[in-house]
Amino acid sequence: MLIGISAILLFNIVDTFWVGQLGAHELAAMSFTFPVVFLVMSVSMGMSIGTAAVISKAIGQGQHAGVRRLTTDALALSVVMVTVMGLAGLALLEPMFRALGATDSLMPLIRQYMVPWFLGVGFVVIPMVGNGAIRATGDTRTPSLVMLAAGGTNLVLDPLLIFGIGPFPRMELRGAALATVLSYMVAFVAALWMLGRRERMLDARIPAVREVLASWRAILHLGIPAAATNLLLPLSAGVLTRMVAAHGTHAVAGFGVATRLESLSMIGVSSLAAALTPFVGQNFGASRWERITGGVRFSMRAALMWGGGVALVLGLAAPYLAGLFNDDPEVIKTATTYLRVVPWSYGGLSIALLAGSTFQALQRPFRAAQLVVLRLVVLAVPLAWLGSQWLGLPGLFAGVAAANLVVGCFAWWEVKRQVPSSEGLDAAATVVAPAGQAS
Repeated sequence: MLIGISAILLFNIVDTFWVGQLGAHELAAMSFTFPVVFLVMSVSMGMSIGTAAVISKAIGQGQHAGVRRLTTDALALSVVMVTVMGLAGLALLEPMFRALGATDSLMPLIRQYMVPWFLGVGFVVIPMVGNGAIRATGDTRTPSLVMLAAGGTNLVLDPLLIFGIGPFPRMELRGAALATVLSYMVAFVAALWMLGRRERMLDARIPAVREVLASWRAILHLGIPAAATNLLLPLSAGVLTRMVAAHGTHAVAGFGVATRLESLSMIGVSSLAAALTPFVGQNFGASRWERITGGVRFSMRAALMWGGGVALVLGLAAPYLAGLFNDDPEVIKTATTYLRVVPWSYGGLSIALLAGSTFQALQRPFRAAQLVVLRLVVLAVPLAWLGSQWLGLPGLFAGVAAANLVVGCFAWWEVKRQVPSSEGLDAAATVVAPAGQAS
């Protein structure tokens, strides 16, 4: 999982690095796209989480036919989803970015990136759902290698298409978007091949409508709350971007650099959280409560150690890391301020992320959603606004850090209260199987 998530984050880091060489305005335009891109990715991740949780539990219960039906119907659902998102994104492109605070000078640059990205959004989303199904079997290595290949493709294509090297035309931001879409095509083809040919997880027969609806209901029971809470991440990121935008274009660029580095630095915790879903899900299906408890406690201890180490490294290296993306002093100053304040709260954020994955796998999506709502809506946005009013950008970033610490303490208490006991979990242990199949 560490390899796979690193590959996914490599897309953002590589894009940010090369676009940063074009100038501060181009970097600011790309920073404005992050919340919208993250919004689409968050919905996809929600569907992937729902797919992985339901399928892993069905595997733990030995429902082989149900696994094939659920996997096939999950991919069909993702096709419907990307069609709606792509059309909506193109239709609402301008008002979305105007609402985020994009200026007239930045809108043409934003449009260069987002139009090809929305046209190819299917290649981005469908592999995420397919990889979720593969991870549910316990195989985290294969989807990770696929994403590594896609990330490597993007690494090669980005400079070629952005700057027009060799036979390629210079396309700048449009080239960055095309490189991303073309690279995800690699993951798209590989995911379909693995699910169909290697894992035999696709059902070729034409199902009854009631079977498809039953599968969709099982996936959406977990996927909708996960997607809805994931949507809060880009929405809150959009609100924070709007707050930062009040301090100038260079501040937005620095904020974009810092949040990209933040995503990269959290890959250890993100890997544990992703691995925890199939681990807890399969053991939940098999009623192995002692393994669930041991796995969750170990993961949380490891995450706390990771968070502390990351805070130390980023605090010392912040100006040097920020300087790799852009040499503007104001951009570096904003990024450095963020990276010396917020990372000290990564321990709390890590606990919250792991607790959320655990509750999703235990098919308690609303308890996972509670943690996200508490962190972003109740704490992060209000505290960031207050901090900004009192202390400017440093206060804004301190508000985000405070929210992470508070929700981490609450998540730790919730896990200690809920996970060690299997009382009440057996009632939820019956997977919502497709019609006509035993659960």
